[in-house]
Amino acid sequence: MTEALGRVLVVVPTYDERENLPGALDRLRTHVPDADVLVVDDGSPDGTGELAEKIADAEVAEGRQRVHVLHRAGKLGLGTAYVAGFGWALERGYDVVVEMDADGSHRAEDLPRLLAALPDADLVLGSRWVPGGSVLNWPVSRHVLSRGANTYTRIVLGIPLRDATGGFRAYRAGLLGQLGLDDVASQGYCFQVDMAWRAVRTGARVVEVPITFVERELGQSKMSRAIVVEALFSVTRWGIAERSRRVAGAFRRSRG
Repeated sequence: MTEALGRVLVVVPTYDERENLPGALDRLRTHVPDADVLVVDDGSPDGTGELAEKIADAEVAEGRQRVHVLHRAGKLGLGTAYVAGFGWALERGYDVVVEMDADGSHRAEDLPRLLAALPDADLVLGSRWVPGGSVLNWPVSRHVLSRGANTYTRIVLGIPLRDATGGFRAYRAGLLGQLGLDDVASQGYCFQVDMAWRAVRTGARVVEVPITFVERELGQSKMSRAIVVEALFSVTRWGIAERSRRVAGAFRRSRG
């Protein structure tokens, strides 16, 4: 499958994911054996970056380097980690770039389905909230938060996406080159919405395919109240700006 798409890179940001990383990489090796992986580690105190280097070195010793590691100085945020990974991929000529968490919440067995949809799309979102999608091991409060955030985003920004906050997705490199990565500063949920909205505004073909999202079993979630507040504030601000732009455009056209 990946041969038809060209070179595929899976970007996996990490911060204190030592317990989860080996299993995540093993599952990727099983389900998408032709894809490369870039671990973007934010100076994990638990040694995740060093472990990733050992895994990469072991592959080199076996005659192939499929796993690569990008070390960053500290905990700089999910959004900037992905932007750094995207830049790394574009500099090296990859054709497809995938976002994927290291904690097991994004199942590697679902990735072939995302890649299979790329021939007819520029961006494929792994969606929890389309028919066939599901979430395992979440409390009711998390269901309500995620569904509510996506409904709010869909209404305020006017984008026809059921799961704009999800972080399991596959981009064509050509699209990433059009999205103005240098001025992306958002994090968490907000980063995912920002990138999806940018894609929609460029006229990109964005499709959603169902996935099963599994709540992590090991380690601590990086979700926080600050991330939720940032997303709510930013989406509201973007929605107001977009409506103001449309009103101003309609006014100019009526005067012309």
